[in-house]
Amino acid sequence: MLKLYNSLAREKQAFVPIEPGRVRMYVCGMTVYDYCHLGHARVLVVFDMITRWLKASGFEVTYVRNVTDIDDKIIKRANENGEPYTALTQRFIDAMHADGAALGVQAPDHEPRATEYVGKMLDMIRALIERGLAYPAPNGDVYYAVGKFATYGQLSGKSLDDLRAGERVEVDPYKRDPLDFVLWKAAKPGEPAWPSPWGDGRPGWHIECSAMGSDLLGRHFDIHGGGQDLQFPHHENEIAQSEGAHGCKFVNYWLHNGFVRVDDEKMSKSLGNFFTIREVLAKYDPEVVRFFILRAHYRSPLNYSDQHLDDAKAALTRLYTALRGIAAPAVAIDWHEPYAASFKAAMDDDFGTPEALAVLFDLAAELNKGGEPKQAGLLKALAGVLGLLERAPEAFLQGGGEEGDYSAERIEVLIQERLAARKAKDFSRSDAIRDELKAAGIVLEDGPQGTLWRRE
Repeated sequence: MLKLYNSLAREKQAFVPIEPGRVRMYVCGMTVYDYCHLGHARVLVVFDMITRWLKASGFEVTYVRNVTDIDDKIIKRANENGEPYTALTQRFIDAMHADGAALGVQAPDHEPRATEYVGKMLDMIRALIERGLAYPAPNGDVYYAVGKFATYGQLSGKSLDDLRAGERVEVDPYKRDPLDFVLWKAAKPGEPAWPSPWGDGRPGWHIECSAMGSDLLGRHFDIHGGGQDLQFPHHENEIAQSEGAHGCKFVNYWLHNGFVRVDDEKMSKSLGNFFTIREVLAKYDPEVVRFFILRAHYRSPLNYSDQHLDDAKAALTRLYTALRGIAAPAVAIDWHEPYAASFKAAMDDDFGTPEALAVLFDLAAELNKGGEPKQAGLLKALAGVLGLLERAPEAFLQGGGEEGDYSAERIEVLIQERLAARKAKDFSRSDAIRDELKAAGIVLEDGPQGTLWRRE
């Protein structure tokens, strides 16, 4: 049985969906004012992996990942660029889709945009006011009254007293309590705005996900995910809004992936250690980046460095090399087969991708000892569940890198020249060709199949 770590319960729990055989999952997506960074890549890949495993486990999955396409940062960037905010957001939504596709991320079933759900947000704000959980302020803002929601802090484990004592909160004379948060922001001159009963304005960030999730998945659904940094206050506020407005439990299981770190410091723009997906993909094959992300457990910190990416490339190369020269048949996975059973046990234990990948290396080791094509098919099938090893081995091993003067055709000519030199016992020429290719990042491997090559 699948067990997952529920942040709400602070423990691993058996996963039991609300409806047998069906899973409804919502994940907080991107605020689209710039290119996605490696932290975003982790969210994209992790919840793609989780969706794939739920489907492989026989569940029908409805996966929603939203887009925040209106907020302060978007407005500021659009004004700096002198362009409509809609043009800015569409450009970066397109870039996000391209980055995700490169990383092998399948599209969610629904990708709602905040600006499409303003009406639903207004309905929820009205309900909160009617229930005494929110109040309009004289300045045209509407605030959530945190102190009125008895179980506030259930996800983060923070009490109201602790929050008031230890949290830095924005000073706002219109709030009744410093912890209250905004549901509706009154419009400022020149800003995009929508009409409301409290005056023109736009929604606060937290209300967006409550409205989109409940509209597309129902008021009570199975899984809500996102980065660890969203646990408080965003997800805490989502619970308060949703349960306050609807009077029922919001989400059964909360999943949070860990931070991406650089030299053991959290990746951030302020530290200058910030990498976009595009910058990383300019240096590394997208499948290497996906493998690098899945090699760590989704809840653990992920430490980024060129060394770790190089290690991931070398490891993925070993898997592809094991498949080289084997006509791997398409196989239906028999989950009772020993390797498949070990893979399943790892994934059923809170999506244990490090252990699942270890099974793939065990299977590759068998292939290297002269395993059967059926084992190669199983290796590809199991890896395919994680979105890996879906290319022909030669496409991975000989692709990528800078060709320069060394196209595939040129390399083959040099290999034949080297073979001729060896037959003529001209070993100095043979070694010179190998060294020349090595200097160009081309590795020759002599074996029973003849001389094969790959790019480093």
